[in-house]
Amino acid sequence: MQDIANAVVLITNFLIVPATVYGCQLALGALGVTLVYGILRFSNFAHGETMAFGAMVTIMVTWLLQSWEVGIAPLPTALLALPVGIAAAGGLCLVTDRWVYRFYRRRKSPPVILLVASVGIMFALNGLIRFLIGPDDQVFTDGTRFVVSARQFKEATGLAEGLAVKTTQTITVAVTAILVAWLFWFLGRTRTGKSMRAYSDNEDLALLSGINPERVVAATWLIVGGLAAVAGALYGLDKSFKPFTFLSLLLPIFAAAIVGGLGNPLGAIAGAFVVAFSEVLITYPYKKFFGYLGPEGWQPEGLVQLLTTDYKFAVSFFILVVVLLVKPTGIFSGKST
Repeated sequence: MQDIANAVVLITNFLIVPATVYGCQLALGALGVTLVYGILRFSNFAHGETMAFGAMVTIMVTWLLQSWEVGIAPLPTALLALPVGIAAAGGLCLVTDRWVYRFYRRRKSPPVILLVASVGIMFALNGLIRFLIGPDDQVFTDGTRFVVSARQFKEATGLAEGLAVKTTQTITVAVTAILVAWLFWFLGRTRTGKSMRAYSDNEDLALLSGINPERVVAATWLIVGGLAAVAGALYGLDKSFKPFTFLSLLLPIFAAAIVGGLGNPLGAIAGAFVVAFSEVLITYPYKKFFGYLGPEGWQPEGLVQLLTTDYKFAVSFFILVVVLLVKPTGIFSGKST
């Protein structure tokens, strides 16, 4: 019975908890992508760099606060800096829309033109971010590291396996739940949110109803920038910040949005957890897990790992291809991809 308990704790510690936290981070990123696609009708390839920009500003403000010895221990100081990162990312989105996207939008350019423009913005932002903060890993976490440490868990339960829950993981899940609840309330209850939904469903009818399109666009970019900044900062807190990482995250973020159904916020959240759990399940080595469940003293010879973590993003790509071939509109039947 103790071996079964150890197996459950092992899977919880190294699979369920990390996949849940990763799913929350992908969900916030995918929500930004799906809002842009659903309301502004193009795929924003600069979204990953928007996440990196918001996280970068958050890190710099965190360093400033730490130099002033300002903090909120046991919580990370980055939570104090996060509102500045949100404002900066929202401002960046408004600036890029005014300088780039508005030009093409007013000329009724096809979505592929806006997509190509977003690729240009992506590379420009990536260079700017690496110039400002450097290309190396940046660790900016402080405060209490663990809510529950593996040692405390082992002492309390007497099990061989420990369960460790980091403070940043708890914050990620809590903040994601709050933001998702707020977003659905905003879209369903407020006048601006209803205008955004109407504009997404039928642009011409929305304009005839007196909805101000520029107000809808500005609100969309502010929300998208805020979600991107939070997603980037939470990802950096949980792991570390490296500018190039967010370019790589575009694949699982878009895979999550497409799996759930592009343009459907609920689908983006569901797709994020499908992608996150798939990546972790397929790349996790199950040797120790099966050792606990097998006969006493027995363990598999290999790692019992379908793919190494080097191929983690290949899982996202495979899921993306399968969904596009089988059901292009995604699980929740979003707008056609």
